[in-house]
Amino acid sequence: MEIIDNSLIPKSNVHYSPCIVHNATVYISGLLPVDAVTKKIPEGIEAQTLMVLDKIDAKVKAAGSSRQKIIQVRIYLSDIEDWGKVDGIYRTFFGEHKPVRCVVPVGKLHHGCLIEAEAIADK
Repeated sequence: MEIIDNSLIPKSNVHYSPCIVHNATVYISGLLPVDAVTKKIPEGIEAQTLMVLDKIDAKVKAAGSSRQKIIQVRIYLSDIEDWGKVDGIYRTFFGEHKPVRCVVPVGKLHHGCLIEAEAIADK
């Protein structure tokens, strides 16, 4: 098991690993749309969705993989009514690649975020 820890992945203040590679599989912890430097959260579900997907992309790259090797994405939404907007950003982000996906309505998320996502990829 390898914990991915480099400049592409900001350090966490809580007890978890943001990205682990095990047996050529990349596991990415749940990500919120919080800027690692400024701690700001973008306004609106579209901007938050794009930030979360960009963070997933950075982590798979740091692990030596790519977004085209993402196998599964789990998305947690504070408001399921945002699903259509999230799907539109997701479609643009992944293009022809279609990872398996699960969308879970969860109510309130940490820091008042509207979305959280986690992913699994092949290395």
